[in-house]
Amino acid sequence: MSTSPAKILVIGAAGRFGGLVAAALARRGATVRALLRDPALEAVARANGAGEIAIGDLRRPDRLQPALAGIDAVFHIGPAFVADEAELGVALVDAARSSGVRKIVFSSVIHPTNGDLANHRSKLPVEQAIFTSGLDYTLLYPATVYQNLAAAWPAILATGAFAEPFAASAALARVDYRDVAEVAAEALTGDRLSGGAFELCADEMLDRYQIAATIGAVLGRPIAAAELDFSAWAELARPPYDARQLAQLERVFASYSSYGSRGNSLTLNAILKRPPHTLRDYVEHLARTHGAAAA
Repeated sequence: MSTSPAKILVIGAAGRFGGLVAAALARRGATVRALLRDPALEAVARANGAGEIAIGDLRRPDRLQPALAGIDAVFHIGPAFVADEAELGVALVDAARSSGVRKIVFSSVIHPTNGDLANHRSKLPVEQAIFTSGLDYTLLYPATVYQNLAAAWPAILATGAFAEPFAASAALARVDYRDVAEVAAEALTGDRLSGGAFELCADEMLDRYQIAATIGAVLGRPIAAAELDFSAWAELARPPYDARQLAQLERVFASYSSYGSRGNSLTLNAILKRPPHTLRDYVEHLARTHGAAAA
């Protein structure tokens, strides 16, 4: 696929990650069709770069054919921590194959073979379905994303502390999903990344002390690195998850405390042909777009 495909279906085009992919594709001149379950999100998807809207539900794969009609490539990212994430992904792959789609790009997760984490294991059946589908494919394994800081930003400004529910000394590989989106867009509009499975990490392995220091340097005031137990953190952060999903997330954080989360930036540097965005780049973006003064 040497030129942009006629149409690319983006799952999650109104979301914080799929929306970045839609925008990256639009910048490349691709035609983006957004798959939306909620028609009220049409304006968001269009603002992210979608030129076409298809209303559908991954839980109703029998109704996906109109959304896939005329589509050359699909970008898929699964909904976080849902019990049927694997089934949704497999159903999409099957629907894409039967509709004549040529290629799929799947945003998986770093270390999908980490069997202790259900949200990592859930990616493996989707990958297996992709391998056996006959579709051209590219698999992306992004590290923990800098974008997670956005939810904590108001509390950081208000309290002067950055708190997470795992050891402050745990160092994690991280990545700016804007870079992941750029890789996804290249994979969807060309052949350079076809058949590849790529770990995507920035050049930094940072613990919370280092993150807090970077935030403080951008804001021009001290920011402390704090640690909360999971229940206290969840009460403050109020992630949009049920009890089962929260239990999965707590297990992820416990894994970070025990093992960290290592990664290597060589692949992302090579694909981008430039240095990946740094934490400071993303924090400066947050300060510009979300404010830098305490409420």
